Amino acid sequence: MSLKQKIVAGLLKEPFSRYQLTTYDRSKPINMVVGSMYSVYKGWIHSDIETLNLLKKSDWEKYFEENSIDKILAEHVWEHLTPEEGKLAFKNCYTFLKSGGRLRVAVPDGYNPFEEYIDYVKPGGTGNGADDHKILYNYQLMSGFLQDIGFKVVPIEYYDEQGKFHKNPWNPEDGMIRRSADHDARNKDGKLVYTSLIIDAFKA
Repeated sequence: MSLKQKIVAGLLKEPFSRYQLTTYDRSKPINMVVGSMYSVYKGWIHSDIETLNLLKKSDWEKYFEENSIDKILAEHVWEHLTPEEGKLAFKNCYTFLKSGGRLRVAVPDGYNPFEEYIDYVKPGGTGNGADDHKILYNYQLMSGFLQDIGFKVVPIEYYDEQGKFHKNPWNPEDGMIRRSADHDARNKDGKLVYTSLIIDAFKA
């Protein structure tokens, strides 16, 4: 996306999000992207902090009933929250998801074995937006946060503590993660340059 396109998209982002949040068909499955930035996915409601603050239950209540959302997608959002804020945001997601509903969350992977990657994504790192990163998750840390709230956790893509990469099958229709093994253009010829820790969490 060019700079001009981003500027136009930024100007349209909030009214588009607010329109979607207030006019969606409640008789159909409710799929929502949080922290959507410039992403637009067909069949999904898009939100950002200007329209729905993850930490404010009152914001959720403006648009959704408890136990009503089928899927929530968050790509590179939770690393911008402190651990305490992250737990609260997970709790709000749990409250508003249906039983069996899915939260798909992706963040930079703290067990990635490559020093250049860690320097790029760590809090205060060299990467775009890393100056606002509050925490560097690994699959164990994030899984623990989610399980404490009541989620059933299924890691999808992640490095383990030995630096080995794991990848389980996942369907982009359940939530597209662009910064992933198969969908990031930086990954070429079988070489993984940029991946994310991706976890599916299901409400019991």
